[in-house]
Amino acid sequence: MIDLYYWTTPNGHKLTIFLEETGLKYKIIPVNIGKGEQFKPEFLAISPNNRIPALVDHEPKGGGKPVSVFESGAMLVYLAEKTGQFLPAEGPARYDVLQWLFWQMANLGPMSGQNNHFKNYAVEKIPYAIDRYLKETNRLYGVLNRRLADREYIAGEYSIADMACYPWIVPWERQGQNLDDFPHLKRWFERIGERPAVKRAYELAKEINPDQGGIRTEEERRILFGQTAESVAAAAAAAASGR
Repeated sequence: MIDLYYWTTPNGHKLTIFLEETGLKYKIIPVNIGKGEQFKPEFLAISPNNRIPALVDHEPKGGGKPVSVFESGAMLVYLAEKTGQFLPAEGPARYDVLQWLFWQMANLGPMSGQNNHFKNYAVEKIPYAIDRYLKETNRLYGVLNRRLADREYIAGEYSIADMACYPWIVPWERQGQNLDDFPHLKRWFERIGERPAVKRAYELAKEINPDQGGIRTEEERRILFGQTAESVAAAAAAAASGR
């Protein structure tokens, strides 16, 4: 059994997609990041960066003690190696998947996230920041569109690279993009969205967090944005004391 510490974000969706695709037994432990549950000591023991997702595998490959993993990219690699699925075991095909997984982790995710933050969440609208990340997101869509011009999936066969990238394209409208400008990306996006496991993953998200979308209160804004080492330590102490 795998315990998945999860919330309904693009990084969280990567893992539910993988788990639904493979049929691994798992239990979701919701971590409501808008309420500060990511600062609870039991979660920080697994995910010291106080970010979801994270997992604990109680039946690791080869046996032994439970294994905990944080960072969504590392988690996808771990689960792919555990199951022998969606990541070639060796050779150029393996590194083709990994380079696109790392591309998502270092580029598509962070740049899209900053785009969303400055465009939709920031109280002070800074034109330079909005323009900077809007254009960088557009550039990255173009990179992925060119990659998909002559192949069905990002690394040829369906893989963890597709599972990592897809959730970051889902909010394309909030990111100020138009999928019609990227026909190969659009074709891929629609194909992924029709996979039964992907549909199940997103239906599950609705069950766990039916009121998804946006930062609604100043308290949520305080919890999610502007964290420092000191504020995180204070939040963890408060969570430990039950306040």
